[in-house]
Order: sequence, then C-alpha cells, then structure tokens
Amino acid sequence: MDTFIAPTNLELAIETKNLEVIYGDNQAVFDSSLEFPRHKITAIIGASGSGKSTYLRSLNRMHDKSVTVNGQIIYRSVDINQPKINEYEVRKQIGMVFQRPNPFAKSIRNNITFALKKNGITDSRVLEERIETSLKEAALWDEVKDDLDKSALELSGGQQQRLCIARSLSLRPDILLMDEPASALDPISTEKVEATMRKLRKDYTIIIVTHNMQQASRVSDYTAFFHQGRVIEFNRTQDVFQTPHVKMTEDYISGNFG
Repeated sequence: MDTFIAPTNLELAIETKNLEVIYGDNQAVFDSSLEFPRHKITAIIGASGSGKSTYLRSLNRMHDKSVTVNGQIIYRSVDINQPKINEYEVRKQIGMVFQRPNPFAKSIRNNITFALKKNGITDSRVLEERIETSLKEAALWDEVKDDLDKSALELSGGQQQRLCIARSLSLRPDILLMDEPASALDPISTEKVEATMRKLRKDYTIIIVTHNMQQASRVSDYTAFFHQGRVIEFNRTQDVFQTPHVKMTEDYISGNFG
C-alpha cells in the first residue's frame, strides 16, 4: 500500500512511533508513526472505521484496559505509553473534547471549577481567574458571564460544546484532542467552534478528528489521512488537498470512495 509521510522539520508537541491498537482479535490501528507540530492544528481524516478516533484516544491513554496499545507515544521526550506512567497526569497535559457535548449537570461555574478543585486548586481568586480566562478562550464568556450559576444543561448545543472546550482548557493543557467536535452542531455553532480553534492555536497544539473535509481544509495546518487503520498520507493541509502524493488520498478527497 502506497504511503507518503512528510517530515515537518518543526518543534513537535507529540509523536507516535509504530503505534498499534488492538481490541481482542481485531487490530484497529497498524504501525502508525506521526509527528504533530507544536502550536499547529492537525486534522485526521478518513472514512468511518478507518481508525481515526481509536488513534486519537490512544494519545492521552483514553483506552480502557481491554485494549492493547503497542508502540511509542513520545511526549516531552518521554514514552507515555508505559504502565508506569500515570494516565491521569497525562490527561492534565493532553485534554480531550468529545463528539457530543457532555457538560456536567452542574452550573456553568462548577463545570469549570470541578476538575480544578479535584486537582487541589481551591484559592477562590485563582478559580475565578480560570473561569473567566477559560471561557474567554472558548469564546463563551460574553454569552454567559452574567449567568455563571445557571445549569450548563440550559445552554444551546453549541454553547455546551464550547463550555466543554473551556472545561478542558481550565487545567492549562499543552495539547487539546478534539474528536468530531462539531458533528452534532448546527452550521452557526460549528463556525464558532472553528473560530475558537483558530484562536487557540497560538497557545495550544490541537489534533482534531473530523469526517468533514471542508472543515479540515478550513481549520488545519496539517492533515493525516487514515484508511483501514493505516496512515496513508500526512503533509501540510494545502498539499494533501491540492496535490496529494498517493492515489488513494486523491480518490478519497475527490469522493471516489469512503
């Protein structure tokens, strides 16, 4: 199978070397080696079942104990895919936003402070600063600043998703993983989430799985194309979409399969 993986020659936030993910007798990801440049947005595209989300979840050890993950995940010169590495500490540095908004059944304020308090941050001034900063980063502050004690469940779907982004950012992660973050949203909410991502890029590294190729071309700097659990092509987004090196990538982008 032809593949093309371009070197980035940039400072990396995280990389995988020969990563495999196996569920029982089913191998979902094969021998995947990828580099993710710091302070860039990388999109992972591919058909349903191509291993995109499975690969993404491996980056912050989200897989449960029934899944086997082989290979290396290098973050800050450490292979975090080792039993001795505390996955909860990993997730402070590598946050995640899921496909469907999943705010806690708590106030907007408590959605932000819950994880902070769990991590020992109790100073009220620090908490208030984190609430405001995180909501501003997620482009939600102006919409909710007068209603912080309102239930998060009363927010619209798009607002709930931006709250979930703010909740992840409150812990000051280095990397933000986003698994189809706009697939359940209307076009206006999707545009707000995409605008938020573009602003966040200056302070965070973002890796997004998306089935929406227009979204990938709009928001990302780099794109990885997955097919049947393998990385087929990785390059700058404009190169992947305009001059792909692999025929399969070209076929997928042009709608000839997938």
